[in-house]
Amino acid sequence: MEHNQQPTQFQEMDSGEKRLNELGYKQELRREMTLFKTLAISFSTMTLFTGITPLYGSSLQYAGPASLVWGWVVVSFFTCFVGVAMAEICSSFPTTGSLYFWAAHLAGPKWGPFSSWCCAWLETIGLIAGIGTQAYAGSQTLQSIILLSTGTNKDGGYFAPKWLFLCMYVSLTLIWAVLNTFALEVIAFIDIISIWWQVIGGLVIVIMLPLVAMTRKSAAYVFTSFEMGVDSTGVSSKPYAVILSFLVSQYSLYGYDAAAHLTEETKGADKNGPISILSSIGIIAVFGWAYILALTFSIKDFSYLYDPSNETAGAFVPAQILYDAFHGRYHNSAGAIVLLFVIWGSFFFGGLSITTSAARVVYALSRDKGIPYSSIWRQVHPKRKVPSNAVWLCAAICIVMGLPILEVNVVFTAITSICTIGWVGGYAVPIFARMVMPEKNFKPGPFYLGRARRPVCLVAFVWICYTCSVFLLPTYYPITWDTFNYAPVALGVGLSLVMVWWWVDARKWFKGPVRNIEISGNGKV
Repeated sequence: MEHNQQPTQFQEMDSGEKRLNELGYKQELRREMTLFKTLAISFSTMTLFTGITPLYGSSLQYAGPASLVWGWVVVSFFTCFVGVAMAEICSSFPTTGSLYFWAAHLAGPKWGPFSSWCCAWLETIGLIAGIGTQAYAGSQTLQSIILLSTGTNKDGGYFAPKWLFLCMYVSLTLIWAVLNTFALEVIAFIDIISIWWQVIGGLVIVIMLPLVAMTRKSAAYVFTSFEMGVDSTGVSSKPYAVILSFLVSQYSLYGYDAAAHLTEETKGADKNGPISILSSIGIIAVFGWAYILALTFSIKDFSYLYDPSNETAGAFVPAQILYDAFHGRYHNSAGAIVLLFVIWGSFFFGGLSITTSAARVVYALSRDKGIPYSSIWRQVHPKRKVPSNAVWLCAAICIVMGLPILEVNVVFTAITSICTIGWVGGYAVPIFARMVMPEKNFKPGPFYLGRARRPVCLVAFVWICYTCSVFLLPTYYPITWDTFNYAPVALGVGLSLVMVWWWVDARKWFKGPVRNIEISGNGKV
């Protein structure tokens, strides 16, 4: 196993492909993505605006600015533990199946099939719901753009009704599916645009917004003010309000596993995969905090942000902050509309990247016969080399998830909770397995924690369990049909069906990742 010998006549096998072969898989997808392209897709999946923007208003309302601002720092700190734990595993297992593949091999032959089954379905549910969160928040931003472009809520502007909102949601989902049926180079090129869009757009908003705002909050207000929104939220407990105010940060700071989903298509994936994971966390942590500070410093009137009679109908707090800043200085909303379009672009790019990741997970699970009619979903387009059938399956499920928009007011809360619990919950399975497995059974890659792996994995696992728990909590009181967080019910039903299927049938035939080449030797995996 000499990695440094240079062949004289033949091109040296890529280190990621060599490790893939050792694990029992042949190279089927085109391996041509560089570190920068992989980082771009991972960064785009996390995205600067898409996590913070839709939940900023509700999180600010629970406990005021200080809890929101410092909550981002706390969540970023613990997210680093999760990222480091996952980077080590990614370095050893550079496969498209990523999380559920990791779970299968780290849990050993006895528990491997069940671990990979749980992880695969959690991840699949989370990623497909993630497409829905981007489509919903993108539609919400577009709703505000239309409203401000046609006037304002006070001047007869057009506020898109629910049926049109659903049309926007479906249209975004279909556009992402169409784009994902083209060759991966198209997606990678768009994601290169995305990373620059978000970096430049983020810098513009972070710098321009506080400068344009005629009135700015003091540092004391931003960093120390604690305001309970009991009348609006019904939450009277201070610790509970703080916990809920952290939700925006916990929702925003994940998605960095996107690099792992693309490892079979990335050059030197055993090194570049971990680098992409950790770099994405670092970039988003810094830019995200700056974005939160820019919004919070620029608040004009805290209570007016939520007034249904304000210019943005009280429906989208960041839009009202932008409107107040630009209208206050320039007496028009053009600047706010432009910046909202930048934010909308971030939702568009984020949804595109999540669709890419979701399709890769469905493809990998289908390849291992873990989904009904897997022979259909595991097909790769012969020319484009992308799992196009898996793409359209994800899009169809996402559209069905959005149909309650017509009747239910808390759809976004539920989809967000399902997305976070599924996506982040999927991280917990391989991390726990890595923590408890005998070290002699682990073959480390270039990124290796050594003795630090147990404490790092323990902190990461506990933090994930806490994150999943808080997204099951009620977010408004008193609890009514309009305020009920139905994510526990939806997840409970969905996961119960998956578990019943396991015990009744799947455990008899599902063995986890299925090798598609024969391997020799007794090397550790």
